Amino acid sequence: MKTIYLIKYAEIGVKGKNRYVFEDALVKQIRFALKRTEGEFEVWRAQGRIYIDGPDDYSFTEDLPQGNPIDEQLRDQLGRVFGIAGFCPVVSVEDDGFDKLAEEVVSYMQRTYKEGEHTFKVFARRARKSYPMESPEICMELGGRILDACDNLSVNVHEPEIELNVEVRERIFIYSRIIPGLGGMPIGSGGKAMLLLSGGIDSPVAGYMIAKRGVSLEAVYFHAPPYTSERAKQKVVDLAEKVSIYTGPIRLHVINFTDIQMAIYEKCPHDELTIIMRRYMMRIAEHIAKETECLGLVTGESIGQVASQTMQSLLSTNEVCTLPVYRPLIAFDKQDIVDVSEKIDTYETSILPYEDCCTIFVAKHPVTRPDPEIIRRHEGNLSEVIDELMEKALTDHEVIRVHG
Repeated sequence: MKTIYLIKYAEIGVKGKNRYVFEDALVKQIRFALKRTEGEFEVWRAQGRIYIDGPDDYSFTEDLPQGNPIDEQLRDQLGRVFGIAGFCPVVSVEDDGFDKLAEEVVSYMQRTYKEGEHTFKVFARRARKSYPMESPEICMELGGRILDACDNLSVNVHEPEIELNVEVRERIFIYSRIIPGLGGMPIGSGGKAMLLLSGGIDSPVAGYMIAKRGVSLEAVYFHAPPYTSERAKQKVVDLAEKVSIYTGPIRLHVINFTDIQMAIYEKCPHDELTIIMRRYMMRIAEHIAKETECLGLVTGESIGQVASQTMQSLLSTNEVCTLPVYRPLIAFDKQDIVDVSEKIDTYETSILPYEDCCTIFVAKHPVTRPDPEIIRRHEGNLSEVIDELMEKALTDHEVIRVHG
């Protein structure tokens, strides 16, 4: 096996004595992602670095993969792992003396930057202190060898076009390309939460955003047959699959909400339908969250986007929860949300014309400033039936395991 990629992380590096926990979580996620590729790879870490080894005959270009579909798969999967700030295709060489290292470095620069004129600077990091040359000396000597061998390259120490990195460890690693990653924190390092997933644009983006902070997800969807179709349900399953590309497998809890929704429609003021409906959704979601050891609920709400998302409405909704409710999109404009949904490939699925239960029973003039005391009083109209309906919905709910 030979080292082919060096993984860079950002935030994990400031975690102090707990850093190894986050590094282990990131290694686990990288290994999981690499299962989706056809190649055989090993992931290991040492001295604040994570490496990926591939077969000895593994080939790639330092710039972009050309003629190697497995390398394209590899880069695609690494680009979906939270916690990776960037990943670098590297040339790894044994320490056979400085002259041999200089030959490898010059060969690398000639091969990688053979077209056009470029400026460069050498950055050396001597993590192995027994190496006989110090970092400034390595930089100066390698820079001189490159200048002698490459007529199209010149030094610019202030704003170089090429930053050539040479890391002296047990092996020596040479790289100059950093492919951007998603950043954030590795999945599983931030606990687990329950995502209220609808068929709209917002909630899949909310799931993606909270997952970027290391939170693993379960999800709950409220289905209302026959008012919502099987295609609406499949749409949500498809959205969960797209989100799971970034988060790992998601258990999707499907709740039949029809009877509860009809009881609310028949017994409560119509201008309060959405608020009361949301309160019972939050109660159910929290019940499942506690059973599955989630530490909070996640929604796609944004202040003022619709009537049920005013500050007063959110206050009324929060009232029924004992777990914290996380709203990653709370200050996003709609276009901000759309931009992320396009980036993660959920937008086209979200706009398919299959309505969920939130849009079927919308009042023409919903209340925008609900009074929690009045809402509680009107919920009392449901007292004779709601406990039985809630128990039935929770007992009969379906669980679908999805993964991208």
